[in-house]
Amino acid sequence: MNDPPWARHGARVTRSALAVVERAARDAYARDEEACGYLTGPAGDPLLADEALELENLANKYHRADPEGHPRTGREYFKVNALRFERALGEGAAAGRPVKVFFHSHLDCGAYFSAEDAASMTLGGTGEPTYALAYLVTAVDRGEITAHRLFVWSGSERAFVDAPLEVVGE
Repeated sequence: MNDPPWARHGARVTRSALAVVERAARDAYARDEEACGYLTGPAGDPLLADEALELENLANKYHRADPEGHPRTGREYFKVNALRFERALGEGAAAGRPVKVFFHSHLDCGAYFSAEDAASMTLGGTGEPTYALAYLVTAVDRGEITAHRLFVWSGSERAFVDAPLEVVGE
């Protein structure tokens, strides 16, 4: 797996990018679902993430269409359009603004990297992460942002571990 600095050492996220994440998380909470999306930044400053883009959480649509096949709702997990996300990864890399962080929110349960999160990022927990990214989890409790935590993959621990998250500038 390609191992860029942000996937090993954490990230510096601008206040403006974090504000987009927080707005998305509060708005998704009002819809009773997790927010999800990604942060990009300049290739020349590997730990800086200065732009956040929200992705649609498709979990509720899948659940409504097939509740037996998709028993969990968007309140419990996120499901994104994989093709759109793959396209964003490729376009970001080509433009010199790689995707560095995947973000999602947790509703009324804190900011932690759940077993479900780990399974979804490692093809069911069978190996290393599908994407060499850092992962930001934002807690939304009773509609308010209460915490942010950043995680990266530790090959030696074979798990996602806490990583430094620094909020900077605008």
